[in-house]
Amino acid sequence: MSLISSPSPSISELSSTSYKPCNFNLWFADSQCFGHRNTVQFGTCIPRSQNQSFLSFEHIKTFAFNDYKLSNMELGLNTVSQVGKFRLRDGKAGLLSRDLLKTSNFGYKLGSVKLGYEAYKRNRDFVLMSRSVLTSDNMVETEANGGVGREKSYYDAIVIGSGIGGLVAATQLAVKGARVLALEKYVIPGGSSGYYQRDGYTFDVGSSVMFGFSDKGNLNLITQALAAVGREMEVIPDPTTVHFHLPNDLSVQVHREYSEFIAELSSKFPHEKEGILAFYGECWKIFNALNSLELKSLEEPIYLFGQFFQKPLECLTLAYYLPQNAGDIARKYIKDPQLLSFIDAECFIVSTVNALQTPMINASMVLCDRHFGGINYPVGGVGEIAKSLAKGLVDQGSEILYKANVTSIILEHGKAVGVRLSDGREFFAKTIISNATRWDTFGKLLKGEKLPKEEENFQKAYIKAPSFLSIHMGVKAEVLPPDTDCHHFMLEDGWTRLEKPYGSIFLSIPTLLDSSLAPEGHHILHIFTTSSIEDWEGLPRKDYDAKKESVADEIISRLEKKLFPGLKESIVFKEIGTPKTHRRYLARDKGTYGPMPRNTPKGLLGMPFNTTAIDGLYCVGDSCFPGQGVIAVAFSGVMCGHRVAADIGLEKKSPILDTALLGLLGWLRTLA
Repeated sequence: MSLISSPSPSISELSSTSYKPCNFNLWFADSQCFGHRNTVQFGTCIPRSQNQSFLSFEHIKTFAFNDYKLSNMELGLNTVSQVGKFRLRDGKAGLLSRDLLKTSNFGYKLGSVKLGYEAYKRNRDFVLMSRSVLTSDNMVETEANGGVGREKSYYDAIVIGSGIGGLVAATQLAVKGARVLALEKYVIPGGSSGYYQRDGYTFDVGSSVMFGFSDKGNLNLITQALAAVGREMEVIPDPTTVHFHLPNDLSVQVHREYSEFIAELSSKFPHEKEGILAFYGECWKIFNALNSLELKSLEEPIYLFGQFFQKPLECLTLAYYLPQNAGDIARKYIKDPQLLSFIDAECFIVSTVNALQTPMINASMVLCDRHFGGINYPVGGVGEIAKSLAKGLVDQGSEILYKANVTSIILEHGKAVGVRLSDGREFFAKTIISNATRWDTFGKLLKGEKLPKEEENFQKAYIKAPSFLSIHMGVKAEVLPPDTDCHHFMLEDGWTRLEKPYGSIFLSIPTLLDSSLAPEGHHILHIFTTSSIEDWEGLPRKDYDAKKESVADEIISRLEKKLFPGLKESIVFKEIGTPKTHRRYLARDKGTYGPMPRNTPKGLLGMPFNTTAIDGLYCVGDSCFPGQGVIAVAFSGVMCGHRVAADIGLEKKSPILDTALLGLLGWLRTLA
């Protein structure tokens, strides 16, 4: 049945095999537009939010309809000139996609249902804003310049960055049915938990001490995140979490078995045995409370109230310790200054600050999980975690794009609606999740926007933690004694240097657990120590390189003197990274590894959660509750995934309770 026919090259010939009042199929055949032979297809049209695919175009210069009538339905489109790239604002309304749109507006009516679309110019691209009751779950593909490159225009969530927190949030959403796009600046996922390879060595970028990787409890968040997307990793148990080498020749091994650790520490401080048991006992009280709960968003009231009614004592326990710090609790039971300094060192590994500034909940998660689930190293290196999560994300039908440098978050009417890349590409979604630090998110990705009040409060309460100087080395295996532990913390000269730049030294030797990471007969030494980017800026290249070698040589000399005689002569590979290196590759302001309190905090009370003052924008990672560390950022990812899922309709939510709870949490943060 031919409905419209015209010899004019600007009017398409429309044919239809069937039509129905509520479900009709149309297609255009043999259409001629400015010498280009095209097929313009109407897919299945079903009013009222049913699934459909509308239109796809190729090489159309001018395309116009006059009004026509199908039974009692009127459908009109007008003044569409040179159809180009339309990007959807409504998450389910995928209508048009093309390049080089110049001008466009059209409207149509189905029965009594009116639909209107407007195109807004944004640089070279246009964005389709829907005021429609019709939706499409299948996004239209864009083929630029007639090529095969395809760009999907609308997602449920876009995640900026693919650190562990971002990947956990992304995969949590994907398994709930969300369509997620993760954008990673670098060529591999992982961020600070990534890897790189040189001369046959596979180096971990950051820490090799992996928490949350056991097969039991509720705090094995890495294991759970992998399982959620059908992934499982082989791990190697580490018999010793860390070996401390401290002032006054204090040497303490933190054994995997809690009883062995307590016995060793008590043997060093026999007069403080009761205090040791009391302090670590309180840590276990918090850990057990956390470990008994199903961990989801503390910003989602239905979950929160449900957990409270199921486990009221555990929830009250956590509420009691929320504003408290580990140092204050330790001083209730322990008097020996050196033992208190040891607990400072324990907390410094967790948070890069001393015990008086470390939230008790953070300390408890780490100081107990190392015994409950133990430290377990993934076969192939820490980078395999992010790779597995990224593969799992894709398996769920979502996407990850590398070499995708996000330079700005796009706002419309105060709502985060998309992102723009350094190459000009734009992607749009219902929600935007930033795995960048809050400083990068609000200072760079939202540059020019007024800083929300709650972010001002955060930046008053927290400053950027220092970055690190890192040294990755390959050494001959014979330089290490047979009983060498995998992880070491060294502070040999005095307790006052604990938090000073280059004072404390962290050392990991992951090849003691997985020899496949290095060539046969060799080991990896990953050394890092705190360093400020200010020490490295403004130097000519020659001076910069010389300073790297000088500082690294001093660090290596200290390790050689204290632990490994002959270390320097055994080195066969060495690469040094400064805070500038970390800033460049990890895209973190000043290379920081997260926030640290400006003054003594009230526990975790001041730490922001995942929601922000900007509608549609969420943060995830170490500058969100509960803070730094692999287990903490994984927790942040789980919480963020749950909160976003509720906001896009994949989890239950109560708008009234949401408003009340988020207001209460905001008020509590002001008390910090």
